[in-house]
This record gives sequence, C-alpha cells and structure tokens, in this order.
Amino acid sequence: MRLYIIRHADPDYVNDTITPAGHQEALALARRMFRQGLDRIYSSPLGRAVATARYTAEALNLPPLIEPWTAELGQCRVDLPPWGTLCVWDTPGEIIRAAEPPTRDNWHQMPVFSDPLFRQTFEKLQTDSDAFLARHGYQRQDGRYRIVQPNRDRIAVFCHGGFGLWWLAHLLEIPLPLMWSGFWLPPSSVTTILFDERSEQWAVPRCIGCGDVSHLYEAGLPVQPSGIKANRE
Repeated sequence: MRLYIIRHADPDYVNDTITPAGHQEALALARRMFRQGLDRIYSSPLGRAVATARYTAEALNLPPLIEPWTAELGQCRVDLPPWGTLCVWDTPGEIIRAAEPPTRDNWHQMPVFSDPLFRQTFEKLQTDSDAFLARHGYQRQDGRYRIVQPNRDRIAVFCHGGFGLWWLAHLLEIPLPLMWSGFWLPPSSVTTILFDERSEQWAVPRCIGCGDVSHLYEAGLPVQPSGIKANRE
C-alpha cells in the first residue's frame, strides 16, 4: 500500500478554508494525483482540508471520506517567552536540541513537553492510526505491521502540517520532538509512505518522499511559507 499524507493548501485560518493561492495549489495537486491514481481519498473534517481534497476528489470522481481523528491538534500549545504561545510542534529546535536527545519513550519527560495533554494526544493518535491501518489490512505489532490482508491500494489522507508530523513520528518510529524540530510539511505537500513488504508476514512504513511540492514547481507556483517562523528567504 502507498499512503499519501497531504497537507492542506495555503490556509485561510480565520475562515477555516484556503486562500486564493491555496485554490491554485489544490488544482495543481489534483492534476498530479489524477496522473498517479488513487483508490481512496480521506480527509480531516476541517474546512481547509476539505476544500483542498475537493479538487482531487472531483478529478478522480472519488468521494472523500471524513476521518475525524485526522483534524489538526491545535489544542496542544506551549507558552515560551520570548516567542509567546506556540503550537507545540513549533517549539524552537534550539530548545529541543539543547537537552539530551529524546527517545520515543521519554520525550514527554522533557520539561517543555511535560503537560500530560501532549502525551495523551499522541497516545490517542497512535490508537486511531492503528485502527485506521487495521481497516486496510495492516495490524500493528510493536513497530511492524502484520499483513492480515495484502493491499496494493493508493490512498490519500488530506490533513494538516502539525498532525502530519505527529503521525509520521508514529509511523516511522521517530521521537516526536525530533520530528517537530527536523521536518516541515509545506502547504499542499505530498509525503509518501510505502508499506515495505520484505516478507509475506510483515510490512514496515518507509518514507520514500517527504513534503514534496513538485506539482507547484510544474505549475509555476511559489511554495507558501505557512508554518515557517523565521528567515525562510
């Protein structure tokens, strides 16, 4: 199976939709996904993800199915003077990397991430992700997925920048703060996860493309900086 984790196009956060530039991005993305082909389309319930998914859904004549668990995790915020209040995944890397490298098991013990909400949110995402993938034939056992039903589908999940990083940390077994500080998913970007099947019993998620925006370059569109906090240019 190939899983495409797609961040929504350039956001209009105030109105929970996408900007005029975002509509152009979503159209370019739809052309790309039409060429690649999809078997199923899923979307976060939030307006900016739904608005982005609509273009691809219409191009492929596939109705998007709403997955509530893929909504953005904006309730997870930290107060960090002098930066102010930030989404937890926007915690400056200089704070994360000043401490001992976190592991998958102890990251929530770092003082900046000690709020129980963060751990609880991640544990719920893990449970929901495992249930979602079980519906597609993959039963998680530790970091591997037992192949209950062979699957060669291509599925797209239209979701969010923060959520996408949390989900990738789970799928790829990367400590969550290192995912946050080391990666960025641009608006309308496509991250491709191949469920790598080296045997008949097991599949392991493997990232074969992260944050790809080649459809924007092809369409002559700029990459919007939403989510980058400083010195992008």
